Amino acid sequence: MIFFSNVPFFRHVRYFLLSLVMVGFILSVSSLEGQAAPPQKQSRELVFLNWPDYMDQELIKKFEKQQGVKVRQVYYETEEEQERLLSLTNGKGYDVVLVSMINGLSYLNRKWLAPVDTASVPNIRHIDPAWGRMAPELMKHAVPFSWGTMGIAYRNDLFKGEVRGWKDLLRPQEGLRGKIFMIKDLRDAIVPALKILGYSVNSTSTEELDAAEKILLAQKPFVKKYGYPDLDKNSQLVKGDILMAMVYNGDALTLQEFNKNIVFVFPEEGSNLWLDNLVVMESSPRKDLARTFINFLNEPENAARLAEHIYQATPNLAAKKLLSPEHLQNRIIWPDEKTMTKAELYAPLPPRVQKRYNSIFLKASEGLR
Repeated sequence: MIFFSNVPFFRHVRYFLLSLVMVGFILSVSSLEGQAAPPQKQSRELVFLNWPDYMDQELIKKFEKQQGVKVRQVYYETEEEQERLLSLTNGKGYDVVLVSMINGLSYLNRKWLAPVDTASVPNIRHIDPAWGRMAPELMKHAVPFSWGTMGIAYRNDLFKGEVRGWKDLLRPQEGLRGKIFMIKDLRDAIVPALKILGYSVNSTSTEELDAAEKILLAQKPFVKKYGYPDLDKNSQLVKGDILMAMVYNGDALTLQEFNKNIVFVFPEEGSNLWLDNLVVMESSPRKDLARTFINFLNEPENAARLAEHIYQATPNLAAKKLLSPEHLQNRIIWPDEKTMTKAELYAPLPPRVQKRYNSIFLKASEGLR
């Protein structure tokens, strides 16, 4: 047997052949490096933080097809949850967010919001300027989306008695024990108690808030849960698991689709007035796409379709002209002047007072969330 450097000769031959194969592979790869790689379509994704059941999915599909993008919706169930999600990342990870006026002002102070104007979102020109005058600084960073108020929905086939105001919810008949549903929101939940006492929804008075707390605690045995009623055939109100609930006006119409025995009333004592807005997050790497999305939703035809889909009033004046007579004449969606004069917009609260509101809500809803 022949040896070479103490290694059998055939093993040297094998290593030599293997080396030739490797050299050929490297040369072939090197020759490809100078060639352009075949173009690959880059997928874009827009992340939209929104309420559940608050969007026409067909409009989303239309935008996706038009722009060649994917819209991924992330949902929150309370405004506190929305704020918590955004706080976890200091506002990062989302492109478009639907915010209330109060949350929007808070996010603006934290410098989370990118500016919007008619140059970047041309359809802002269709928005009723009256909304812009309510919070001028916020409206440089937000586009009004929908507005409404809050009231009482109840089953008139299962509950016998006249419902006229918050007193019927807070000082209920004995038959409603464990059958009432309250909104899981620390500002909204306290509105009925403040209004029944004749106070503002923005009260900062210790005495007034103490009185409101007593009313909510006295109501507690009648409350089944603090949350949001489902808006489908399995809703607690549709099935009769609850007989009376705080609801937003547009949600009441959705529930009536599944059960015509659900009646909605605006409380005679008055209520709140809310405005939802679309904002672009300052941290978004897709600000132009986000603004394009907001502009798309405010095309008059799209805004009108969306308003009818979610049963809400639109601040888009051009869209309002395209709404069906049934929508425009619906007093649940478009409250009359008497109701509007008794509705208040939320104002920011001092930290001390905000803490007190939170304390009242936690005591009233403890064990019911």
